This record gives sequence, C-alpha cells and structure tokens, in this order.
Amino acid sequence: MIVTAILGNIRDEGTEAAGTTVADRVVFDNEQRVKRIQRVTTETGTELGLRLDASVRELEDGDILARTADGLIVAAMAPVDVIVITPATVEEALRVAHALGNRHLQAQFFGPADDFPGAEGGAMVVRYDHTVEHLLDHLGVAYSRGEHVMPKAFRHAEHTH
Repeated sequence: MIVTAILGNIRDEGTEAAGTTVADRVVFDNEQRVKRIQRVTTETGTELGLRLDASVRELEDGDILARTADGLIVAAMAPVDVIVITPATVEEALRVAHALGNRHLQAQFFGPADDFPGAEGGAMVVRYDHTVEHLLDHLGVAYSRGEHVMPKAFRHAEHTH
C-alpha cells in the first residue's frame, strides 16, 4: 500500500466521534518522522510505502496513514530519552543558554501554557547527553531525565559563523 497523504489525526473529534478503531500502528523514531519518502512496516507486519507531498513537514503522533476494513493505521512516535531543563531563575536560564549555545544542540522549548510533562514553569528539552547532565549538575540547575514522545522532531537549527 502506498500512502500519499495524511488523512487526519486521531486527536481530531471527527475520528473519535465516528467510533473508528486503531487497527495497527507504525512506530517512527525522531529521524524517520521527518522523511517523506520511505518504506515502513506496521506492528502486525503490513508493509507501507510513504510518498508524502512536500507540504508534510513531519509526521505527528496519531497521524492517520490509512483506513482499512479493520480500522485505522496510525503513526506512533517512539519516546526519546531527553533532559528536561527547568532553571529556577532567568540568571540560571542564561547560564545554561550560554554554556550549551555553542554546542548547537537540538532543543525544544516549552512555556507554562504548554502541555509537556515536567515543564509546568517552562523548560528547555534536549536529547540526553551525559556531558549535558554533568554540566547541569556542575551549574546546579534543576533538570529531570525521562523518555517522552516529543510533539515535534528534534531538528538542527540553521546557522552560520
């Protein structure tokens, strides 16, 4: 089966209201979720070819890839081992930003209004790296480590020197 378009997301009210069940899932890691053209296999062994339009920047957790007689085939994002950095003050945040900035780490930022576990007061989230953990311990900045399904893929920031 060739998938050329995302048919919605299971978070959408219409999908749940229709009572459609999830029949199968394809689990994507951070790198796979940004590839528009690839071959994948569902958890039950069904092979799919993805050939998505350039308008699809990345797959999201719950994206509907196909409808079958048994139900939906959906995209599921694999959890990522991350460090959730939660500075207590602006000064701590600036020290972390200065210390980590030149490493060009892939990072995501969450504010108090975002629904991300452990980031209630705002947080910077990076992939786990023991040197980052050591630095945060040295700086005395609060953080937690955990496996999280990220709302977006980690991407390199464009930059020049």
